[in-house]
Amino acid sequence: MIHSDGFRALGRQECLRLLGKVPVGRVVYTRHALPAVLPVNFTLDPDGSVVLCTSADSGLVRAVDGVVVAFEADDFQAGRRSGWSVVVTGRAEVVSDPAEHERLLHTGPRSWMPLRDGVFVRIGGGMVTGRELTGTGGRS
Repeated sequence: MIHSDGFRALGRQECLRLLGKVPVGRVVYTRHALPAVLPVNFTLDPDGSVVLCTSADSGLVRAVDGVVVAFEADDFQAGRRSGWSVVVTGRAEVVSDPAEHERLLHTGPRSWMPLRDGVFVRIGGGMVTGRELTGTGGRS
């Protein structure tokens, strides 16, 4: 459905398909009682959850483990004034199951930063929303 403002709401499956096409998104969480946003590389697990890899002793792990966070990824073409944005909202948890950790070593993301004592963080896909900017092609 295209709204008069030029946006089209995206369904869950379309959102997940689009998320699978981009390597970087942003984790939105609370740090010291203030909003924080951190760009991260990620993979999308078959169950629709977002998985990222970071250091076990990172501030991100301390801030997000066990709490609800948002994760946003997008892709825009400025010249065409079109693109999409998807937000996944769910509980973030450090993967503690040894078998799951081992599986993610083969299928999960590889951190773009050197890591010591890496862990995987899973953001459950409880709520997945998105919208597409259909583009106007004109100039403002």
